Amino acid sequence: MTGRAPHLLIDAGNSRIKWALVDGRGASVGGGILAHTLEAETDSDWAGLDAPAGAWISNVAGEAVAERLTALLDTHWPDLPRTFIRARARQCGVVNGYGAPELLGSDRWASLIGARAAFPGEALLIATLGTATTLEALTADGRFVGGMIAPGWALMMRSLGEHTAQLPTLAADSARTLVGELPARHAFATDTRHAIACGSLFAQAGLLERAWRDLSRAWDVPVRLVVGGGAADEITQALDVPHTRHDSLVLAGLALIAAQDAADCSQNGCER
Repeated sequence: MTGRAPHLLIDAGNSRIKWALVDGRGASVGGGILAHTLEAETDSDWAGLDAPAGAWISNVAGEAVAERLTALLDTHWPDLPRTFIRARARQCGVVNGYGAPELLGSDRWASLIGARAAFPGEALLIATLGTATTLEALTADGRFVGGMIAPGWALMMRSLGEHTAQLPTLAADSARTLVGELPARHAFATDTRHAIACGSLFAQAGLLERAWRDLSRAWDVPVRLVVGGGAADEITQALDVPHTRHDSLVLAGLALIAAQDAADCSQNGCER
């Protein structure tokens, strides 16, 4: 590895793909968001880039997306080293509490590493509000003790429409318009679509609040609630507890993993 070429980081989630280029100090030198169609956006976004030192990828969107990403990387930089990350027992200051560490999702693992670095020495509850809502409990000394997974806001609304006879299927874009800057006192709706949007929204907020209060009580220390993801704008307006917004924890974690890999290669004389 040259040590000067940037690292390409790719966070392939279920709804979209985020990417970033970071230099050796972890500073961003480029980035963007892609749809899962990939080809057109990636060709235009990557065509003018110098070759990175390597690619570090978190993919939770399935094998088809992994194959398309591999093909696109091969199109632009056929010899580019790439790492599809997997959760480990420990890495970058985080200890994995899963009984089988490798079964923890790569996005959740990278997010824990990013959060640990962003808020060192703090007990954290990390909420990622995407297709799924995930919660991760991280102690102040970096131990991931466990988490929760629930349907996300959009998935919750879609499930109501698909599995009940008389309720409409409500898309997230429509729901965003319905809830707007809705204060809590107006959450009791007088039409069905509004009721679905608000009910699902407050179900999400209630999950976060209950988890944060239970964790704070169990640990008897201040716990920072860190919130990010595609539905964070809407859900945070319904929250009634303190919280911090951070939307790039996975990419931040990937940057730290890439830097650690580069350091290991430098020490061991390996090449990427």
